[in-house]
Amino acid sequence: MRNIFALLVIVCLSMNVQAQLLWKISGNGLKQSSYIFGTHHLAPLSIKDSIKGLPKALDETQQVYCELKMLDAQSPEILQKMQKAMFIESDTTLQSLLSAQDYEIANKFCKENLMFDLASAPKIKPMYIANNVVVISYIKHVGNFNPQEQLDTYFQKIAVEKGKKTFGLETYDFQFNLLYNSIPLKRQATQLMCALKYIEKGVNETKEIAAAYMKQDLNKMKQISNERMNNECDPLPGEKERMLDDRNQKWAEQIPAIIKETPTFFAVGALHLAGNKGVLNLLKKQGYKIEPIK
Repeated sequence: MRNIFALLVIVCLSMNVQAQLLWKISGNGLKQSSYIFGTHHLAPLSIKDSIKGLPKALDETQQVYCELKMLDAQSPEILQKMQKAMFIESDTTLQSLLSAQDYEIANKFCKENLMFDLASAPKIKPMYIANNVVVISYIKHVGNFNPQEQLDTYFQKIAVEKGKKTFGLETYDFQFNLLYNSIPLKRQATQLMCALKYIEKGVNETKEIAAAYMKQDLNKMKQISNERMNNECDPLPGEKERMLDDRNQKWAEQIPAIIKETPTFFAVGALHLAGNKGVLNLLKKQGYKIEPIK
C-alpha cells in the first residue's frame, strides 16, 4: 500500500489539469498515441464509468504500465520481501523508539484495527503501522469503499483478459525500500504518532482529497495535500522529493522509450501528474503533445 502521507508543494500549473484524469501523449515522432491516467487508491472503482474516452484509450493501446505490476502483489516471493522490509533488522525495537505513553497509543490501534498486539511483533517498523492508520480509519467512515477493488489492479486485469502485457514503472524492491528504509526509524516513529494523534484531521483530509478526485480536480487535491501543521508532522527537506518529484523524473525518463516501441496505457497516482515537476509537464518539456481527453 502506497504511503498515505502526500508530501507535496503547490506550484503554478503549467497546463490545465484542474478537472482531468485521462490524457493523450502524441507527437515527437510517435507513430501511435499513448495515454496516461491518474488513479487514487481510495477511489471507488465505479469512477471508471464516468471517464470519457477511457474504453477507447484501453482499446487503442497494446500494454499497460502502472507504478507496480499489481498482479504479482500476492506472490510468495513478493510477500516474503515485504515481510522482510517491514521488520527492523538491528537491535532497535518499536518500544525503544516510542515513549511509554505513545507505545500504548500505538498498541491500542494495532489491537483494535490490525488484530495483533505489538508485544508479538516488537521489531515491526513504525511506518508499517503509519501507512495503515488513515486508510483503515477512512474505510470505517466510508461504507461503499471496497479496498479489494483498485483502479491499478483493474486496468491490469483488463489488459490480461485482452491478451496484453502488463508492467510496473517501479519494482517492489524499490517501493519497499522507499517506504520502509528511506526514512530513519526515529523519524518513522514521529510520523506514526502524528498519524495516530491526528486521526480525525487525517480522515477529514483524506475525505476531501477523495472528493476532489471524484471531481477530477487535481489542483484541489494538491492544495489539500499541501496543508501544513507547522510542527514536527510537516515533511522535512528531501521527504517530498523522494516520494514525488524524484519518482516523477524517473518515470518521465522511462516513458519515451516505452511509447516509442509500443502504444501504452499508463496508470499512476493522480498527484504525480500535475505541476511543473509533474509527469505531464516533464513529458511536454521533452516535446510531446499532451492533450486532455474530454
